[in-house]
Amino acid sequence: GRMGEPGERLKRRKAWRRGHVAEYLAAAFLLFKGYRILAVRHRTKLGEIDIVARKGDLAVFVEVKSRRGAQEAIDAVSFSSQKRIRAASDLWLARQPDFARLSQRYDIVAMLPGRWPRHFPDAF
Repeated sequence: GRMGEPGERLKRRKAWRRGHVAEYLAAAFLLFKGYRILAVRHRTKLGEIDIVARKGDLAVFVEVKSRRGAQEAIDAVSFSSQKRIRAASDLWLARQPDFARLSQRYDIVAMLPGRWPRHFPDAF
């Protein structure tokens, strides 16, 4: 149906909420793996980063994708979203006091139905 119809709006809201839940679950999963979570849904004028995490001097920028399979999740991170995440991460990094010490990495966490999340470090 059209976007203005209540059914469509509800579906959109549900998808949005599901995205939120996936991001917080992914953050909890990374926390469990020893990462410090600095931000979830970090907004910049160049775009949004799902999760900003840290381990020592490593800043990790994570894109969270809920898909049926891990490969679909990886494929869902398009070149344009990679560019957006890199641009947004540059803004985030520039604001860190210990910016010069930090190295960065771009990860994907795939949220799979009924299974543990899959973490792909250095995905792009």
